[in-house]
Parts: sequence; C-alpha cells; structure tokens
Amino acid sequence: MKRFGQVIRLKPEGAKEYIRHHQAVWPDVLAKIKECNISNYSIFVRDDLLFAYFEYTGNNYNSDMEKMAAHEETQRWWGVVKPLMQPVSSAGPEEFWADMEEIFHLP
Repeated sequence: MKRFGQVIRLKPEGAKEYIRHHQAVWPDVLAKIKECNISNYSIFVRDDLLFAYFEYTGNNYNSDMEKMAAHEETQRWWGVVKPLMQPVSSAGPEEFWADMEEIFHLP
C-alpha cells in the first residue's frame, strides 16, 4: 500500500459549487475509484487550498490511473469539477493535482 497526498488550489468563485458536488459524488465515479485500487480517499479544504489523501493498494498505479481516465462517467465528472480548480504554482507540467512528498508517518 502506498499513501498519497496531493494539493491544488480551489478557485474562490467555485468553492461552494465544488463542495456541493462532493457532498454527492456520482456512484459510478466512486465505483471506478475503488476499482482502480484507491481507498481511504479524503479531500480537505482550507481557504482556497484543497488537500487530498488516499491509499493505493494495486500493483500498477499508472495503469489504474489510465483506466480511470478512460472511464466516460469519470471524464464527465472531471468536466464538472476541474474548471473549479487550478494547479498550485509548483505543480509540474503534467500535474493537475500536485503530488506531495511524505516526510512523516506514525503507523
């Protein structure tokens, strides 16, 4: 199992809409996330910053992420929520959500 922390900016004008959407995530999107070996997935908000935490239990992360990205319902979901966010300034050219480095863990 690998733990992930990610960060992204929430556009202030989209904050209420983003939060509202995440109070009722589409069932097919949730099923695909689980199918792609992601569990214990949480998103936190503070001001205009979103922090996501999840655990990946599969054995080929890139393949699972490609499978998720190819899923039509997930693509539609992203079309709704992605315009409400913007990458942090330190995100790499291929990153939307920026991966964070884990520096401490108490098991």
